[in-house]
Amino acid sequence: MPLVAHNDLPSFERLRQEGLLVLPTGRAMHQHIRELHIGLLNMMPDKALAATERQFFRLVGESNPIAQFYVHPFTLPELPRSPEAQAHIDAYYESFDDIREKGLDALIITGANVTGPELANQPFWEPLIRVIDWAWENVTSTLCSCLTTHAVLQFRYAQHRIPQEQKIWGVFPHRVMDKVHPLVNDVNSRFHVPHSRWNAVTPEQFREAGLRVLVESEEIGVHLATSPDGLRFVFFQGHPEYDTVSLLKEYKREVLRWIAGEREDYPPMPDNYFSLQQKAIFDEYAWRLKRARDAGETLPEFPEKLVASNIDNIWHDTAEAVVANWIGLVYQVTHRERHLPFMEGVDPDNPLGLA
Repeated sequence: MPLVAHNDLPSFERLRQEGLLVLPTGRAMHQHIRELHIGLLNMMPDKALAATERQFFRLVGESNPIAQFYVHPFTLPELPRSPEAQAHIDAYYESFDDIREKGLDALIITGANVTGPELANQPFWEPLIRVIDWAWENVTSTLCSCLTTHAVLQFRYAQHRIPQEQKIWGVFPHRVMDKVHPLVNDVNSRFHVPHSRWNAVTPEQFREAGLRVLVESEEIGVHLATSPDGLRFVFFQGHPEYDTVSLLKEYKREVLRWIAGEREDYPPMPDNYFSLQQKAIFDEYAWRLKRARDAGETLPEFPEKLVASNIDNIWHDTAEAVVANWIGLVYQVTHRERHLPFMEGVDPDNPLGLA
């Protein structure tokens, strides 16, 4: 929750200049204090559907011990689903029509699986554009995750993602580039974020589009950026929502694909994720696996249980802090009515007064 500058104490202005959210008394008295309604457009494939729900619900729920959050999951009917996944959606998800009618204060949009290099050919493309266009006019702030960031950069800012020769996969160090933006207030100046992608939008592309780059890695580029106004769209290129074992499960999936003959090369390990001891365990497993396969023997079991409990999570605290800042900013400027994006007196083109 922000401080209220109830007098002319110089420290209030000094803290404001450092990026801390400090409200003048007039603004504080006109705030609309109520619960927040946050949409979750979940476009992840069936196997990751429920896990992605939990990851983002967890970040929202841990962000503030005082505010009350109603998270409204929905998806796009154009995405193919198994009978089991569709039953889950029918039982627990809302429709976009209902959400559009009632309104949202904030919206989170997950990534999605794609087939082929061109995003505009994906089944979610046109429906996603409709959601984004509605959110731009009616939602205080929309947080875009990974592939959705690439999609929005393409259809709204004409910046096409660039295929990479090697997958950007692992946990990478990043540095805060804009230390006064309130989204990164009280966040370590250097922190780690998981990534898992074959494509990238470069720092130059983000800046060419006029976006605000807040967090960047020298090795793999931008993680966190915003639309030019500083809040209405927030872009993640990484996956700060990942569980501790998410990359482990991805690595296991790729090993199983190699065993099934679905990929030719044996998968490399994610960067900066496993310890030296864990790497040694997986190196030994790979040797035993290849030897058993060549000899026609029973294949050894993937040593997931041997390493899962000892993987270090070095990103979640920062992810929680950034999401807490994001929700706090939404709370400061959203309207009392769910279907209206901003309270009276807030400039939609500069809602945080940053310009």
